[in-house]
Amino acid sequence: MEDNKIRQRHEIAAEDKWAIEDLYATDAAWEEELATIVEDQSIMAGFAGKLGQSAEILYAYLERMEQVNAKAELLANYCMRKSDEDTRNGTYQAMVGKFMSVIVGMSAVTSFETPEMMAITDEQLDAFYAAEPRLERYRRYLSDLRRRKEHVLSPAEEKLLAAAGEMAQAPDSIYGSFADADISFPDAIDSEGGKHPLSQGTFVPLEESADRVLRKSAYENLYHGFGSYKNTAAAILNAQGKQLKFFADARKYPSTLDAALDQTNVPTSVYLNLIEAVHQNLDKMHRYVRLRKKLLGVDELHFYDVYTPLLADVDKKIPFSQAKQTVYESLAPLGEDYRAILKQGFENRWIDVYENVGKHGGAYSAGAAVHPYVLLNYSGTLDSQFTLSHEMGHALHSYLSNKHQNPIDADYVIFVAEVASTCNEALLMEHLLAKTTDKKERAYLINHFLDQFKGTLYRQTMFAEFELIIGRMIGEGKTLTADILCEEYKKLNELYYGPDMIVDDEIAMEWARIPHFYYNYYVFQYATGYSAAIALSRKILSEGESAVKDYLGFLSGGCSKSPIDLLKGAGVDMTTPEPINQALKLFDALLDEMEELTKDL
Repeated sequence: MEDNKIRQRHEIAAEDKWAIEDLYATDAAWEEELATIVEDQSIMAGFAGKLGQSAEILYAYLERMEQVNAKAELLANYCMRKSDEDTRNGTYQAMVGKFMSVIVGMSAVTSFETPEMMAITDEQLDAFYAAEPRLERYRRYLSDLRRRKEHVLSPAEEKLLAAAGEMAQAPDSIYGSFADADISFPDAIDSEGGKHPLSQGTFVPLEESADRVLRKSAYENLYHGFGSYKNTAAAILNAQGKQLKFFADARKYPSTLDAALDQTNVPTSVYLNLIEAVHQNLDKMHRYVRLRKKLLGVDELHFYDVYTPLLADVDKKIPFSQAKQTVYESLAPLGEDYRAILKQGFENRWIDVYENVGKHGGAYSAGAAVHPYVLLNYSGTLDSQFTLSHEMGHALHSYLSNKHQNPIDADYVIFVAEVASTCNEALLMEHLLAKTTDKKERAYLINHFLDQFKGTLYRQTMFAEFELIIGRMIGEGKTLTADILCEEYKKLNELYYGPDMIVDDEIAMEWARIPHFYYNYYVFQYATGYSAAIALSRKILSEGESAVKDYLGFLSGGCSKSPIDLLKGAGVDMTTPEPINQALKLFDALLDEMEELTKDL
């Protein structure tokens, strides 16, 4: 897409849209499948009170549950992907709502599952495994479920919590409609008076522009737009915090952080260690800010100056076809089997490429059983090329886990989710650096590498710390008002960016546009994942085949082991701060090289 116009969905070429028909040929086919889930509810309800009676009944229940979940995954992908194509489309909003109602109904019907399985004694369960060998398929699932025994309530209470699930999704749903569909912004104006459409999707590409007038206009217009709804945005985020506290309290967790991380068996110490390790390395971030200010040649560095390349004249548009080829070449260290799957994704319309009016902002990969679906808003920048590599890392992680694991063990947990994606990015960077002999181009790439550290390790840790702060405030019974949120967010920006950054009032509103605050302590995993990925990419490049074998084993592991153990199997121990410290040593070395390269530029 070479112009500034944001196109309507029907104006996008078919080959640039994902193959949604691979899920269901029509909306009617989807409706028919959804009706079978409703029918499944009565079958599942018939197991109530019986799971501990025999190995055969327990196996029959788990087999049926696995089948229903697989069906639900396809249904979810269809209606959610269709809704994300144009978030203004009421038809698909309604389908998402209908699906969620059915799933909440199923959760309520099967709420007996966890307490009944907890009631089975270890001795009884061992006897069940001996009597019914097919139960081995579900051993990992049962073990992980029973691990959380002290947080499971009575059947009646579990049913009540399940029924509240739809309400619990309300803040996230409301925020999505607000941020992606309802809020609009004035056009950004460049130095020559030209107008540029401003949206969540175009904001970062505009901030990457060499035109400082345009960057400032986009920055101010976006945050003033959110600022005019600051009380609404605060009320939505406060509701999110309250619903998380309700469920954490109900399940007898000491905090919302403990409740969130226990779901994936990640110690809270990993979260807190990350923040501590980054705090101990803030001097490097402050050094980066000083270097950026110097190289841009500005008297004051503002937040609308943090995305633009330091060497703007090297910047060039990258057509999507070229981006695909470069990503393909960069992943040669992972072997031809990996690249064959990647090529399949490129050629068989796994990807929805360009922005259209109403399309969900940002980028993501959804790991459907038929094949992954990747949403992009590709803009032709170096950053969007890295986003392609990132999301295809997610996609192949999902593909390999689905291929090598039973459905019950295929869905890898969020703690490891960002490792594969970021490892792809690291390999892409190494590939680009190895290809260039031009001093200025190398400096341009290192600038991007530095920005990845800034954006992924430092910035996501700052988000994680903000999420921790607001979670603690909610835990203390406080209400998250707009003034409180702006105050806390501004303080964190001052801490992380240091004295050489002008921390203005606009940036204090940034919390209102960050969707990750609705993901329940998800965002810290970008930083831990980045640290792990840096370590893994260097193992792959230095050790070759043996490291690749271990890494592909990790990608194929799904949730067959705890996330910590899966990463240990690939050669990285995230229970220590060592991967974070090692990654930030690389950041420091890159700063050294950048300073040397730009001496004469």
